Amino acid sequence: MARVTGIGGVFLKAKDPKALYAWYAEHLGIKMSEWGGASFEWSDEVPAGTGTTAWSLFPESSKHFGDGPQQAMINYRVDNLDELIEQLTSAGVTIDPKREEASYGKFAWIVDPEGNRVELWQPLAD
Repeated sequence: MARVTGIGGVFLKAKDPKALYAWYAEHLGIKMSEWGGASFEWSDEVPAGTGTTAWSLFPESSKHFGDGPQQAMINYRVDNLDELIEQLTSAGVTIDPKREEASYGKFAWIVDPEGNRVELWQPLAD
């Protein structure tokens, strides 16, 4: 059975992402990486070389969280994205038909029973 293996990221909308990044850096020590967010490295990576949790701010106008008023979105790391999507489809879960593949993994989105958009990510081994 495919399953979630951890939190892949936490994403927040912000009226002024640059100013809010600066606040988090100053007050909580979260430093922005070159890619535009922060990475927290894991010590128990599966597969090896993929263990990070991202933290990122998106513009308030971003549609990445869907069309509703949702202000935050969790990205869950999964061990087998295709199998999990099949399981969720069989269970009647709302699945966004959009898929993405990048050099660091595969992505899909679902909607929970309260209408929250959830991101699923299967990291690729280095």
